[in-house]
This record gives sequence, C-alpha cells and structure tokens, in this order.
Amino acid sequence: MQAAIFVLVVLVFVAVSGALVRLVRVPLPVLQIAIGAALAWPVRGIHVEIDPELFLLVFIPPLLFSDAFGAPKRELMALRGPILDLAIGLVFFTIVGFGYALHWLVPSIPLVVAFALAAVLSPTDSVAVSSIVDRNVVPARLMHILEGESLLNDASGLVMFRFAVAAALTGSFSFAAASLSFVYAVAVGILAGVAALFVAAKALQLLNRIGGVPAEAQVLITVLLPFVAYLGAEHFGASGILAAVTAGLLTGSTGIFRFLGVSARMQTISLWTTFSFVFNGALFIVLGLQLPEIIRKVPPELSSRHWLLEPVLTVLLLTLCLIALRFVWIWIGDITAGFAARLGKRKTEPFGLRVRLAGSVSGVRGAITLAGILSLPLALQDGSPFPARDLVIFFAAGVIICSLVIASLALPVIARGLVEPGEDAGAAEERMARVGAAKAAIAHLESIAQTDEEEGDVPGLKLAAANGIVAAYRRRIAASDEADEARAEVREAGRLEIDLRLAGIAAERGALRAMLRRGEINDHTARALFTEITLTEALLNGRQTRK
Repeated sequence: MQAAIFVLVVLVFVAVSGALVRLVRVPLPVLQIAIGAALAWPVRGIHVEIDPELFLLVFIPPLLFSDAFGAPKRELMALRGPILDLAIGLVFFTIVGFGYALHWLVPSIPLVVAFALAAVLSPTDSVAVSSIVDRNVVPARLMHILEGESLLNDASGLVMFRFAVAAALTGSFSFAAASLSFVYAVAVGILAGVAALFVAAKALQLLNRIGGVPAEAQVLITVLLPFVAYLGAEHFGASGILAAVTAGLLTGSTGIFRFLGVSARMQTISLWTTFSFVFNGALFIVLGLQLPEIIRKVPPELSSRHWLLEPVLTVLLLTLCLIALRFVWIWIGDITAGFAARLGKRKTEPFGLRVRLAGSVSGVRGAITLAGILSLPLALQDGSPFPARDLVIFFAAGVIICSLVIASLALPVIARGLVEPGEDAGAAEERMARVGAAKAAIAHLESIAQTDEEEGDVPGLKLAAANGIVAAYRRRIAASDEADEARAEVREAGRLEIDLRLAGIAAERGALRAMLRRGEINDHTARALFTEITLTEALLNGRQTRK
C-alpha cells in the first residue's frame, strides 16, 4: 500500500509541476528536483530507497527509446563524426582528466575510485539536455550533436564505470580485457536492439494477419519493445542502454508502424507522449527525493572546518572541471575537423568560441549518473567497506544539481544572438514537403477524375467530388506561396473556414449532450461520436495555431 501511495504522490506532483512551471522562471527539471527535495526534507517527509537496477529498468529504456525515436536521423547521420567523438572520445578524456583532478583535490579518494566517479559522470543526460537546452537559442547543428551524444555516451560511460568498480574490488585492471569487453558490450547491445525490433515487427505482423485484434494489444507491443531490448542485452552482459537506443533509432526507418491500424497508431503516439512527460517528471522528482538524505550524510572529510561552504565549493570546482574538460575536447575536435577538411579540400563550418562554450555548459548530468553511483557495492571482497563510497555519492549528486543550475543560468546568456532571426530551416522544409505532397495528390486525383465512371455511378459525381478535394489542395499550396499578399489572403480565408467549422462542432457537441441527457443515445454511442468530434477539433485547432 505504501508503494502505491508513493507512486500516486509522485504522479500528482508531476502534474503540479507541469502547471507550476508556467509561473516559475526555472527549467522544469530543476523545479521537479526542488519539489522532490521539499517532499523529502521534513522530518516526516517521504523517504525511498532506490534499487539502482530497478531504477534503470523502469525509467531509462522508455525514455531513451522515446528520445531516440524522435531524434532527427538524417542530421545525426550527417554529424556522426563529432557525435562519436564526444560519445566515446570525450568519455575517456573525462575519465582520465577528471579522475586525476579529483584524486589531487581530495586525496582520500583512491585513484581507481576517482576513475569510477569520473566514468559515471561522463555521460550527459538526454532528458535533461532536451529540457534545459532551448532549441530557439542554440544553433541546430550544436543541438543535434548534443542529442546524439547524450543518446550514445550512456553506454560507454557505464561500461567503463563497471570496469573501474571491478578494478577497485579486485585490485587489478587489464586494458586489453577492458577493451574487448567494451567492444563486446557495444556490438551485442546493438544486435539486441535490432533483434528486439525484429521480434516486435513479427508480432505486429502476426496480429495484423489475424485481424480483429484490439488496437490496445498492438500498442502494448510497442510499449514492451524498449524493455525487451534492454533486458535482452543485459542478459548477455552487454549494454542494455545502447540496445534501447538502437531500437528507438531504427523503429521509424524499418516501417514497423505499417503493421499498426489507424487507431493503434494514434493511441501509440498519444501514449508515448504521455509516457515521456510522466517518466521525465517522476525521474527528476525521485532524484530530488534522494538529495536530503545525501546532504545529511556530508562526509567528514568535507565538513571538518566549514559544514556547508567547503562541500559547496568542492562540488562547484568539480563541476567547473568537467565543463573545462568538455570545452578543451570540443575545441580540439573542432580544430582537428577543420584541419582534416582543408586537407580533403572540403568545406567546413567551425564553431566559434561562444558555440563551444555553449556546448560545454550544455553537458548536464542526470539520472544515469545517480543510478550508476548508487549501484556502488557496500564492501570489498575482503569484507572491508568500499573506499570513499559516501563521498563519491555526495559528489555525484552535487555535480548533477550544479550542472543543471549552471546550464539553466548561463546558457541563455551565452547563447543569446547565436541563432539569427528568420524562418526556421525546419519550417521551410515542412512547407516544401506540404507543397510537394499536395501537388502529387492533385495529379493523382485529376487522373482518377478523368477515368470512365463505373456502372451505377451518378453522372459527374466523381468529377465534382474530385474538384472539391483538389480545390482544398490548391488552397494549401497557395498558403505556402512566397508572396506575402497571397499567403495573407489565403490565411484569412482559412481562418474563417476553421472558425465556421469549430462553430459547427460546438453545435454538434451540444446536440449530442442533449440527446444523451434525453436518453436518445447511450454512453457508447456518445463516447464514439465525442471522440470523433474531438479528433476533428484537434486537427482544426492545430491548423489554426500554425496559421
């Protein structure tokens, strides 16, 4: 019962945070972490023990799958060089640089444990990145690189974290064995994601052949897909995170949705949108719930002289160290890419100083870091306590909060003016696609209208119906015309048409409610008609917003 109440409380405050963020000028993740900390801070506040493996299983596969599915595949493929450079190269650079810096700053932390903390801090959080980074102020190229990096560096960071923990437990480390294990974890993780996607496609294809299967059964398969990919990879000792990401990246391109009915497609889109919001919010609230307990256990190494000042300054220095390492790596990678482009006589677009700084500050940490560091064993193989466990957990939690706060405050200042005002490239591409699709539809409809009418058809009815639909497509093309006057006229006509249709829908809804009250229709009929009206209204409202 307590677990059920806890889940309900978290869900309630996820909904509250969605409304409260409109009133508070802070990013949603920071607000949700603050709510979680407030819930846990009082003497009788909420306290929950996190099982790291369960935490990773419940939250990470669906969130990474959703982010990977929505990621722009074309841009990620075009930017695969810098993305892999950050997702793999920067992870190793961070482990070495941050590990030695931490050991020098806090000598009581053994070097191998410092490397473990550096490894679990190296992945950036895709959820936090997308929540913190404003797409309207950060250049699109940098945003795509940050998204791709955060999807892939979780696997490399956690694999190296496991190696560092194993070295701390056994007292030995083999670079050759670690390299082979890393390649195995990556390769098998990718294969597990592909295999899970194949199984899901076959299951949906089978349900499609059976026919008459409820849409909810098809939707359930898409919900289970990231969990199957994650558990399959983990079963073989590979990266479950990379498996979930692979499944998400390939879902759109494999055409798996062609096996879903129209109702199942709509339910899937709506369900995953809700999942993303709920899981994101619950994740950050749970993170906040852990903070008071971690802060109460401030290690004595940091509180001997100043209980608050010394821990805060240490965490700030470590966070700035991570930002500096990231800046250096981005700067080196940018210069190297420019040099290679000149040698190959290719065009290059080097980042400026402010873009490099924005990319460095945007590397925020989140759920993967906390879940990984909480999975540290309590004792070594000989039964002695794991060295500096409480200390590194405190540092990990502090860096998560500090990186979020620094990004929230500094990024708007750094990125101001980086994006030139004007039409978004994505909007122009969408307009071009709409015009192309409309022209293809017009050509096809005109060819159908010109065919001979079948026996029994009302004369001229097919041509009249086709002309009406073609006129709607021509209005869509005119609305995308470059001429401002033509577009303004069509937009006004479209606005009037939408207003009239919305007025008609309001009348329909009122009539249905009256019939339901009088008992002329039952609840099932009313629900079906209300759903149909709501979908139509949503489409019209979407068109009205775009206009």
